[in-house]
Amino acid sequence: MTVEPSSPSPASSPSPPTLDQGVPAPSGPPADPRVPPLAAGGLPGLGHGWKLARDPLGLLSRLRDDGDVVRLRLGPKTVYAVTTPELTGALALSTDYHIGGALWESLEGLLGRQGVATTNGPLHRRQRRAIQPAFRLDAIPGYGPIMAEEAHALVERWGSRETVDATSEAFRVAVRVVARCLMRGGYMDAHADRICAALTTLFSGMYQRMVVPLGPLYRLPLPANREFNRALADLHLLVDEIIADRRASGQKPDDLLTALLEAKDENGEPIGEQEIHDQVVAIVTAGSETVGSMVMSLLHVLADHPEQADKIRDEVKTVVGDRRMAFEDVRKLTHTANVIVEAMRLRPAVWILTRRAVADTELGGYRIPAGSDVVYSPYAIQRDPRSYRRHEAFDPDRWLPERSKDVPKYAMAPFGVGNRKCPGDHFSMAELTLIVGVVASAFRFEQVPGSDDGPRIGITLRPRRLLLRAVPR
Repeated sequence: MTVEPSSPSPASSPSPPTLDQGVPAPSGPPADPRVPPLAAGGLPGLGHGWKLARDPLGLLSRLRDDGDVVRLRLGPKTVYAVTTPELTGALALSTDYHIGGALWESLEGLLGRQGVATTNGPLHRRQRRAIQPAFRLDAIPGYGPIMAEEAHALVERWGSRETVDATSEAFRVAVRVVARCLMRGGYMDAHADRICAALTTLFSGMYQRMVVPLGPLYRLPLPANREFNRALADLHLLVDEIIADRRASGQKPDDLLTALLEAKDENGEPIGEQEIHDQVVAIVTAGSETVGSMVMSLLHVLADHPEQADKIRDEVKTVVGDRRMAFEDVRKLTHTANVIVEAMRLRPAVWILTRRAVADTELGGYRIPAGSDVVYSPYAIQRDPRSYRRHEAFDPDRWLPERSKDVPKYAMAPFGVGNRKCPGDHFSMAELTLIVGVVASAFRFEQVPGSDDGPRIGITLRPRRLLLRAVPR
């Protein structure tokens, strides 16, 4: 669900292995740490904010030419950028850095301050313990029938359509899977279009607020601000409806929502209403925005690389035969998993991450003052020619065991490392494998006039407007 392993080998598992150890955290600043160089391309008065807003992928990918750690100027603020796999691993594992910075501040209006995505320290650890049982490896097979049912429903729906709008369809399936699996109810059935529309507006607006921090100007009653505020209010209202529906039903299924409603705080008291609300928002958002974005990118891959779609179809035919594909088939679909991981490498849903230094420290021999924001880009790290041969080429076979060992540690981190590793990594990988296997077996995909597969850059990364023709096989 959200997004930081080394040498992944997805051929042997439905999700690439994640890494929770490795580079030791720096113990403190060296005797004479250096000041990082200033990145090239800043504009007088605006610094790098304008380019980060106009061409963030290009800017972040070029930073490696300026150094391992560089300074960016965003208006009056200095932000530090890390450009190497080793240092991103050190950053993610160090206790000198917490979740924080402009990215997370921009998300607080959506995710709140009491959800697992935005908390730190003891509260974060307690919240992870509360939700972790829903994502245990032995719990995931129980979600399999729902995932498979939703994947096959796509085939039934798309078979009668002249054009598939990948944006709405990807979000719809992602929302339905997370709602039905983790909240065991039809709470989203009547609201899927609402949540998709709300998240599209919110994630676009939040990215602008992160890179162009205009503060009070975002509170002016301008059309864009009003649209943003309406979307935010509608999403929070939707979450309140989900919680109220569950309580009114009197049911207590063994799912994540029940766990939250029965969770206790450090004093043995029920957790507060705001924390329950923020946790549900975090779950719905991660399970729809990031997974939906990856479904879109995978459909783009199937259209752009028909030879890979054919290989997936052949693999599913070999494993499944003439019956319907089911969850039990997922671990055997090794090439399908490698296609998904390669799509995550080149088109990561979470393409930018930030941390905040809580103490004076250093990275790569450079001084990072306490309170500073540090940014890094999985998109740039995962396309670095220093880490990958033919770094721009789509090559799923690079994740075969004999080749993946050549990938540097931390150069491929789709689900994170350390205590911020996404708890839903195996859940999401199983879901994506089922969806891709089912639809690639049923259709060939072609883009149609009006489709725009260029990157849409918000808090997540996905195709701008992907319109497809699903041609039955």
